[in-house]
Amino acid sequence: MSPERNHAESEPEDTSERDSTTVEDEKSEAEKKDETQHEQLTRNFNELLQELRVTQTGVQILTGFLLTLPFTERFADLDNVQKFAYLAVLCGSVIATGLIIGPVAFHRILFRQGERRWLVHAANQAARAGLLMLALTTSGVVWLVFDLVTNRTAANVAGSLALIFFAGLWAGVPVISRRR
Repeated sequence: MSPERNHAESEPEDTSERDSTTVEDEKSEAEKKDETQHEQLTRNFNELLQELRVTQTGVQILTGFLLTLPFTERFADLDNVQKFAYLAVLCGSVIATGLIIGPVAFHRILFRQGERRWLVHAANQAARAGLLMLALTTSGVVWLVFDLVTNRTAANVAGSLALIFFAGLWAGVPVISRRR
């Protein structure tokens, strides 16, 4: 072994500046080397289902809440733009619910059919599309609430800021993190 290698091995690595996600990712990379393709696909699908469990409850609550709004007294006071926005966010919420719950249905239908590779790919695509719809829908709900409570200009600003927030947090942060 070279002297540099021995020196590096004798000093403990300083991981204090790295976060737990980085350490976990490195462990996952090391574990992948010993996995069969089937094991990796199974692990990927299980990780995806865990992630979806977090979003499913929120999307279902949002959809349920939106479904009750037409039965409130104030709903009749909405102008045509607000009613259209309401219908758009309701449809978006239903679509997000379908996309986020879709991987569970995919799995149930294809259980033990030897379609794990397709299942992981399709579930990943559905989850990504579901998160996009959730960001659009939630931003639309922010727009609608601000429009009802303040004015259209404030609603446009608030809805846009919500959308920028989701894009930055859900897409920008991972892309920037991956580049480092």
